[in-house]
Amino acid sequence: MGGFDYFVVFADMRTGSNFLEANINSFDGLACLGEAFNPHFIGYPNATEILGITQKMREADPQRLIDTIKTKADGLGGFRFFRDHDPRALDICLPDPRCAKIVLTRNPAESYVSWKIAQATGQWKLTNVRHAKAETITFDPAEFEAHLGALQDFQVGLLNALQKSGQSAFYVAYEDLQDIDVMNGLAAFLGCPSRIGSLNKKLKKQNPEPMTNKVDNFAAMESALARLDRFNLTRTPNFEPRRGPAIPTILAAPTSPLLFLPLRGGPEAAVRDWLSGLDGGAPPIEGFSQKTIRQWKKARVGHRSFTVLRHPLARAHATYCDKILATDAGSFPEIRETLRKVFDLPIPRGDPGPGYDRAAHRTAFLGFLAFIKPNLAGQTSVRVDPAWASQSAVLQGMAGFMLPDMILREDRLRDDLAVLAAQIGKTTMPDVAETDPHRARLAEIHDAEVEAAGRDAYLRDYIAFGFGNWT
Repeated sequence: MGGFDYFVVFADMRTGSNFLEANINSFDGLACLGEAFNPHFIGYPNATEILGITQKMREADPQRLIDTIKTKADGLGGFRFFRDHDPRALDICLPDPRCAKIVLTRNPAESYVSWKIAQATGQWKLTNVRHAKAETITFDPAEFEAHLGALQDFQVGLLNALQKSGQSAFYVAYEDLQDIDVMNGLAAFLGCPSRIGSLNKKLKKQNPEPMTNKVDNFAAMESALARLDRFNLTRTPNFEPRRGPAIPTILAAPTSPLLFLPLRGGPEAAVRDWLSGLDGGAPPIEGFSQKTIRQWKKARVGHRSFTVLRHPLARAHATYCDKILATDAGSFPEIRETLRKVFDLPIPRGDPGPGYDRAAHRTAFLGFLAFIKPNLAGQTSVRVDPAWASQSAVLQGMAGFMLPDMILREDRLRDDLAVLAAQIGKTTMPDVAETDPHRARLAEIHDAEVEAAGRDAYLRDYIAFGFGNWT
């Protein structure tokens, strides 16, 4: 059909991609097959395969699924792709001129609020307005900025890749989804001769109320959006990336001129408590943006910034315990289930019970380390989360916006923090609390095999920072 073998709809959560897919599938000769490369399912949450390709088969060979869609779909086949889907699939389809690209966008503030409401209500699709669920949400400026930055990075990455390969895409705004002429124009772009006379009416718009009725701190939302320096007007040009990494996670001491740049999976809680104790117990300052970080620095001559390295094995173990094994708030239940289902990690379905003993913990942790190595190499569909990304890569990302004055070490944190405190004129400082609550559990399972697996997964960090064996 036309000049394309298949198509991809590049979108994000709460942008109207389900509605766009429904309308694409209204055309004779077009078949959109859901989120084909979602790392946690294949196509749709309850599906087990796409055109005979299972999730395990796709995980082993993403090219196989794309080839199957090209040859076996009913007409011109395609799928929806979000920024947290399998990056290997992106590497296949983005440079391919025989793949038609459709880019769906929506006002980021609207998609963010819609996403928060869907999280609160558990309602991600609506087909009957009588079943609509309503909820007001609280706008979180730091969370929104992270959402906005990640969305912009993905969109700019798509644009640059298309420019460099001489391709063009069909752009659709959320508001265009109700325009039947645009939908027919999309079919023409894909080389489909059929046309539709009406739009799909099955899916209903969720939460059509004004934003003021959906956000309970709307005034704070307006203020936060007004503070966003989207054009980087306060930036001194130095060709650094437009958006620094994880800026909302940065912590500042309540009054002392200290900035802490956390490495996820490290001793963040202990350092947070130390910063608080340094200035009389007040909580650290957080929720920064690029603009407010610059303002903070300008107002504090002699400021210092620092980060803390943790031994790669201990960091992977803490991440496994807190994010994968745990089931409470802040853990990663979808990734946990994917690791169980696709990577065969022997992790309990729920909270670990009496049967999850030392031997079970060691086996599961070794499996997690075995997963990390291909994950860091871009060979899996699961995202490389900051909690287990190499510390080398995270520090390089930080350097795109700011360099820490000091890189401290967890195993000598008390001494290193004393040096740092002295640099800002402190003569006394609070004690440092236990930095790794999982240390004893790691000691129980640590042996040559576990150490070798950690080194294999994080060889770059071992070499870059001179780590020896964990003790």
